Amino acid sequence: MKKIVNISILSLTTLFLHQCSDERFDILPNSQDAPSTIFTTEANYRLVLDGAYDAFKSPTYYNGDTGSSIILGDVLADNLILNTQGRQSNKSAYEWSYNPQTGAVTALYSSAYFVISRANTILDNLNKVPYTDYMKNIEAEAKAIRAIAHFDLVRAYAKIPTQSSDASSSLGIAYVTTFDPNIKPSRDATVSITYDKIIADLQDALAKINTSNETNGRLNKTSVLGFLSRVYLYKGDYDKVIEFGEQCISAYPSVGRNANFVNIWRDATDDGELFTILNSNLNKDNVNVGVAYNQNVSGILSEYNVNYDLFTKYLDSDVRTSAYVLRADSDSTPFNHVVKHRTRIGSSVGQVVDIKFLRSAEVYLNVAEAYMKASAPNPVRALQLLNILRAERYGTTASPYVPGTETGTDLLNAIYYERRLELAFENDRFWTIKRLGQSVVRSDFGSAADGGGGDAPTGALKTLPAGNFRFVLPIPQDAINLNPNLIQNSGY
Repeated sequence: MKKIVNISILSLTTLFLHQCSDERFDILPNSQDAPSTIFTTEANYRLVLDGAYDAFKSPTYYNGDTGSSIILGDVLADNLILNTQGRQSNKSAYEWSYNPQTGAVTALYSSAYFVISRANTILDNLNKVPYTDYMKNIEAEAKAIRAIAHFDLVRAYAKIPTQSSDASSSLGIAYVTTFDPNIKPSRDATVSITYDKIIADLQDALAKINTSNETNGRLNKTSVLGFLSRVYLYKGDYDKVIEFGEQCISAYPSVGRNANFVNIWRDATDDGELFTILNSNLNKDNVNVGVAYNQNVSGILSEYNVNYDLFTKYLDSDVRTSAYVLRADSDSTPFNHVVKHRTRIGSSVGQVVDIKFLRSAEVYLNVAEAYMKASAPNPVRALQLLNILRAERYGTTASPYVPGTETGTDLLNAIYYERRLELAFENDRFWTIKRLGQSVVRSDFGSAADGGGGDAPTGALKTLPAGNFRFVLPIPQDAINLNPNLIQNSGY
């Protein structure tokens, strides 16, 4: 598998995390490069852009064991249960007890703006070399990266347009389009404005980006189409979900074949991957993305285990059962462990795998749902897309899947059901519940492999009612201290 060059020489970008005016940060060490010297060749733009991709692995966007985006959307919802034998990391997220001072919930806020700052540094300096087709593609990738990181921010730190009737007119986030350590941006007046900016960046990227780039660790036209289907789904523009999602499916129809599916999660195949953050097994790039779920300690010790209610939904005939879950003992007690991000084939290094940021299976589910909600619904096509996915999860050559025949509400619920199973442990569940304006309702089961144990969620840990202010995460207080123009979210 091809790997992106890890950028350490461009350490000037570490300054991007410091949003303050202290003049100490205006001086670069002699050993580091400034934009005036680094942006002199097309190849150097590529190096800096690869550094922007690498920033997705910074703590704790997709790195680290507390607050990583690889677990955040599941620990906040009903797919996981806290294992009290573990270190109980990020317990405040599981208990919905976070506040602006609780940095442990997630560092997504600073990490996403770190990614954005690297992308903006490239975009700010495009005029340093001739604007060739090569540079047009560089610009497109940088704009797509900027849009993706802003989307992750607005999904977490603002309401989702489909969440409630007042969501679109509620406060957005600060959409930052230039690198300036002294900038103190205000939040967009509405969520709709933020979504429009994300879409504008993705649309511009779509028009300029290469149909294919030289590695699946870089964005291309197909992956941008897939991201547009995601953003439009959250915006509630279902006709646009169909328009761009169908183009994505046409360009990349595989949802990940049944025979390949386990190996997708062991990094032995890229089948079904549209955008992947590469994570090589080198000393400088050994990012433990899976440690948020478990560690290899006398076997396997998990921070969180699969909620038994979800576990029972994975049938023996479902290839995802073995790809996602391992039943094993911890301190003589059997648990259902998440192994989706545990290790790659041929490696002895645990919790180090590539990050599957966007898969074609999600696009199929996005479009199927959109066909049920579009201005001109097409349930026949919705069912067809759902059955294509189910055939590769439940069917084999020896025992083919018998296509489902659901209609109406049953079909829409089947799409939701399959989304939960397919995208479990990929930072989707909480945001889907929020997007649909639903409540988080956890099961009565404990953490043991059979659902037993005395640690079943009760009381305040049982349900997060629809519309509760905690569906919108608090802006970190240290960000507000540095930038008084930021307004804290309601309830905090």
